[in-house]
Amino acid sequence: MKIAGAPISWGVCEVPGWGYQLAADRVLREMHDVGLTATEFGPEGFLPADPAAKADLLARYGLAAVGGFVPVVAHEPGHDPLPEVDAVLDGFVAAGADMLVLAAATGLDGYDERPQLDEDGWKTLCGNLDRLAALAAERGVHACLHPHVGTMIETRDDVYRLLDGARIPLCLDTGHLFVGGADPAALAREVPERVAHTHLKDVDARLAESVRAGERTYTEAVREGIYRPLGCGDVDIAGIVHTLEAHGYQGWYVMEQDTVLVAEPDGAGPRADVASSVAYLRSLQ
Repeated sequence: MKIAGAPISWGVCEVPGWGYQLAADRVLREMHDVGLTATEFGPEGFLPADPAAKADLLARYGLAAVGGFVPVVAHEPGHDPLPEVDAVLDGFVAAGADMLVLAAATGLDGYDERPQLDEDGWKTLCGNLDRLAALAAERGVHACLHPHVGTMIETRDDVYRLLDGARIPLCLDTGHLFVGGADPAALAREVPERVAHTHLKDVDARLAESVRAGERTYTEAVREGIYRPLGCGDVDIAGIVHTLEAHGYQGWYVMEQDTVLVAEPDGAGPRADVASSVAYLRSLQ
């Protein structure tokens, strides 16, 4: 298995006001300490903007660059997202990262509300996602679409409509799919050939249901611990991994449990949960 980390597991997030943001040195050191050898980039500003400096910093902690999560507005007619993503790809190529993880951003801050797509919006979104995937391929980078709470692709119906309307592969994010009402294990069984990248999260089903019911926001649920170490929640992580492996999956498994911090952790902090998740995943091999 190719196992990687993600800074969001340490509370590092692109959303303004998300929570206390740890320094890159601590996050990367702790990734190394739990045995990870690769990571996604994290939000803009977390790592140096200069590709050479970024690669040097990762190398200092024995980490390779996997790629990164890039929210982009792709559903608005008249707005072309290609120039924005093309500029982002410069850094991917220079750092040797080969997975562009796109999210269909709403254009709003945060992930606690979203508009609904009309027919023109769906047509524009699907067309633009395939154009972005083709652009990435021209640069030697794979692209996938990440279903995500609070984006234009959130619910089960959204995911299956995307599969029918676009060719872009999926990032199988087990947590966001579960919270959005999809069954990630069923999706892995039904369309394993569409899965190019995997974000692994385990989920507290009670908190997920409360988000779907509108009883609390996504951010509130994350703050309350909706994401659990792998094997400690209600997602069939083992079944998903076994399904993907049985179908010849060659992509990354990224330990990505969204976390909100209120201050610098005194003890192990998020590192303990990531270490537990890595150990669980390795036990499935």
